Amino acid sequence: MQTRRLGRTGALVGELGLGTMTFGSRGEGWRIDEETSHRILDRFIASGGNLIDTADVYSAGRSEEIIGTWLTHQDREEVILATKARFRTGPGPNRVGLSRKHLLSAVRESLRRLRTDHLDLFQVHAWDPWTPLEETFGTLNRLVEDGLVRYVGVSNFRGWQLEKALQLCRQRSWEEPVSLQPQYSLYARATEFELLPLCSAEGLAVLPWSPLASGVLSGKYVQGIRNPPAGSRIATAEDPGAYASRFDNDRMRRILSALHAAAENVGRTPAQVALNWLLARPAVTAPILGARSVEQLEENLGATGWSLPPEQRLALDEASELEVTYPYDRRAEEQQTADRSGP
Repeated sequence: MQTRRLGRTGALVGELGLGTMTFGSRGEGWRIDEETSHRILDRFIASGGNLIDTADVYSAGRSEEIIGTWLTHQDREEVILATKARFRTGPGPNRVGLSRKHLLSAVRESLRRLRTDHLDLFQVHAWDPWTPLEETFGTLNRLVEDGLVRYVGVSNFRGWQLEKALQLCRQRSWEEPVSLQPQYSLYARATEFELLPLCSAEGLAVLPWSPLASGVLSGKYVQGIRNPPAGSRIATAEDPGAYASRFDNDRMRRILSALHAAAENVGRTPAQVALNWLLARPAVTAPILGARSVEQLEENLGATGWSLPPEQRLALDEASELEVTYPYDRRAEEQQTADRSGP
């Protein structure tokens, strides 16, 4: 696996990250036990990967605990360990959000579960409209100064929210976010409108989550999205019909048709093609993979080390293209870049 810079930093991460939301059996068919989780972690590290991403709310903290027991037998310095906080972790009024109280408590608990003395990348999981940015990013800056956190990142921010955070940190000489973790895939391409240009301009790493659109781009839904295979994310959802309706549309059918055609053309699986397309997108640093078995991880790792032919990439671009209106349409872009030197 090749390495890429984590944004503007000197730290290097593998071109694929490992997401661990599946770690921690809780009875859902798509979650996995500790033994399987450890085998996946071992294989990921053996492949050259080093970025392991989790969150305090994954399996109510169980994901972090599983990583922690595995980490005690690893060379800690060879791992880029990332976690997140923002969402509710308990019944109390302060067990949620990006307040100083909640963030300091969240970091302390994550360190305990992960059995480590520092986090390489600590990400705020989403925007908090109730807490002033000064409180949130002042706290994050202090965590870096105290040595508990190496780098700061954000997830699920909109463009204006991210830029506002960046400017605040610069004004106060605080540690700036070095990464964004957004949803991005062949299916979720609105990320390209504001977020990717912003990250390119500001030098932020982009770590896409759900690169296979909850598994729909993996090729497993051969009987249609409304007939998901047993144990899949859709089949085990609380309301499978409502979950499936997000993807059961003409645009997704066009994407899947182009994806399967490309996979057949290049002799790869649909999952490998979808991930390879994403790896080559401008600004993308490392898509975050999810896996429920070593075999599934092995397949996804096959997305690296090759390139889609231009004609297959163009076919996927066109099939997944979103309707673009002002101010993101080409005409508006041409107006912005027109020669303004005067007559």
